[in-house]
Amino acid sequence: MAPIIESCWLYLVTHFSDFQLACLGSFFLHEGVFFLSGLPFIFLERAGWLSKYKIQSKNNSPAAQEKCITRLLLYHFGVNLPVMLLSYPVFRYMGMRSSLPLPSWQVVLIQIIFYFILEDFVFYWGHRILHTKWLYKHVHSVHHEYATPFGLTSEYAHPAEILFLGFATIIGPAITGPHLMTLWLWMVLRVLETVDAHCGYHFPWSLSNFLPLYGGSDFHDYHHRLLYTKSGNYSSTFVYMDWLFGTDKGYRKLKALKSIGNEDDCKQM
Repeated sequence: MAPIIESCWLYLVTHFSDFQLACLGSFFLHEGVFFLSGLPFIFLERAGWLSKYKIQSKNNSPAAQEKCITRLLLYHFGVNLPVMLLSYPVFRYMGMRSSLPLPSWQVVLIQIIFYFILEDFVFYWGHRILHTKWLYKHVHSVHHEYATPFGLTSEYAHPAEILFLGFATIIGPAITGPHLMTLWLWMVLRVLETVDAHCGYHFPWSLSNFLPLYGGSDFHDYHHRLLYTKSGNYSSTFVYMDWLFGTDKGYRKLKALKSIGNEDDCKQM
């Protein structure tokens, strides 16, 4: 497997410059992974398939879905792409490289774990700040236009929020100066995680059923359903920050009540 990856990477670095790979390559990889993983949830909602796994019974209208896609394309090309282009000198200065040899899987694994932990910590506090009255009203309320989220709403946000919370995603790589392959892997995993958190469905195969610290869609959907002053569940990937600071109490209480209700239903049967 490793020789195949190295051969593919050799082709890339031979035919494209570092700038093209780091900026344009990263942008189009992000767009491909984001839309390919997010669009299916629009079709699921419209067709009504797998509705028994849908967290909320309410559906978004086609007009609301199309508005989300239109705004996303505007934000991605008008905000994300320019930021990637401008960030290239910074990442080069911090040590990012694209040349062979590729990093070992041990190095990649350690860096990815570090990025997830650091991102979750920074995102939690940034997200809580965005839920203060003024910032919520003028910035974060854009993201909360969709009380019933679907995959693509994960990146539907005010441009200021894209920059503000985007810092949580790039701070880890900026510190470590990773190989571009590691940066791409981190970006793909982060996109898949945030699409999953906003997908609106909780499946039997959802990661949160197998990883105790992973938040997932059920955890974050609660955040979108409630008023900003009472929502909680501010973390991006894991649940321990909300548990440590008591901002998941409402969610835990609701889960406990549902559990008791299910037990009562079983007894009646």
